[in-house]
Amino acid sequence: MKYNLLGDTGLLVSEICFGTMTFGGQNAGMWDNIGKLQQQEVNDMIKAVIDAGINFIDTANVYSFGQSEQLLGQAIKDLGIKRDEVVIATKVLGQMKEKPNSAGLSRYHIFNSVDESLQRLQLDHIDVLYIHGVDLLTPVEEIMHSLNDIVLSGKVRYIAVCNLPAWMVMKAQGIAREKGWNKFVGLQYYYSIASRDIEREIVPLAKDQHLSIMPWSPLAGGFLSGKYRRDTSSAGDSRRDAFDFPPINKEKAYNIIDVMDEIAKKHNTSIAGIALAWVRVQSGITSTIIGAKRPEQLRQNIDSVNIVFDEDDLSKLDAVSALTPEYPGWMVERQSGYRK
Repeated sequence: MKYNLLGDTGLLVSEICFGTMTFGGQNAGMWDNIGKLQQQEVNDMIKAVIDAGINFIDTANVYSFGQSEQLLGQAIKDLGIKRDEVVIATKVLGQMKEKPNSAGLSRYHIFNSVDESLQRLQLDHIDVLYIHGVDLLTPVEEIMHSLNDIVLSGKVRYIAVCNLPAWMVMKAQGIAREKGWNKFVGLQYYYSIASRDIEREIVPLAKDQHLSIMPWSPLAGGFLSGKYRRDTSSAGDSRRDAFDFPPINKEKAYNIIDVMDEIAKKHNTSIAGIALAWVRVQSGITSTIIGAKRPEQLRQNIDSVNIVFDEDDLSKLDAVSALTPEYPGWMVERQSGYRK
């Protein structure tokens, strides 16, 4: 396993991050469609993850409304995993119960949420706390002030962000820099070979601000698992059948799958392995988040780190998945030639 720096922190995290969205899922609404792993299954998964050299584990308070955090925390305890050998990330934003202040990024909810996450995880601190998305009711300056204070409290080591538009991330970084507060160290965004949208604004932002990128759903919600083809309307056991998310251009994705299938046969691996390996080698990527519902699925996903592309592979994959040029991007590219 290779380890990469998390932003400018000096902290090393594995190039694969294990996501725990499949933990729990019993009587938890939409989470039932994603995974229902219980404690023994979770323990087996976490042991395999640690044995593979993965030291970065991602969860969220809202995953199965706390069940994921609880199961992960108990697994760490059951397996006797040393706290200084694993980097634990969780998130704050989502609504945990039907109360007016149980969601969002107010100081009130951030501090309450962190305390509740720590209780479920059975830990005394969170290594990386992500804000899980946009809260349009709380000013960005208030959010950054609260996040700075939660770090100073010792309950959180680093802060990071998911799913915000690039301009809002940059505004937050600017406010934090001006005030001398803790800044974001990383970005968790949806990124797959079938959905390269973050290459327009988020990836350039990350490079400029020295922020790590942790892609979520590199298999596009299972659509790139190899189970879906043009002549296959249902995969049978994929969450995509019941929970068609994240949205993708499926016709374009089928074209990509055709090319990945060709390259997978060349490397004697799976389409899913090719999809994961492609994300891993893209510019700016620090740690790719993988999930699994079965041990063999986990092993296959981890094995994707051994896939080495040649120039022809990358050229074919880039051509079939390339973004359609948009303004002002195409104008910037055209005009920047004057300064090269």
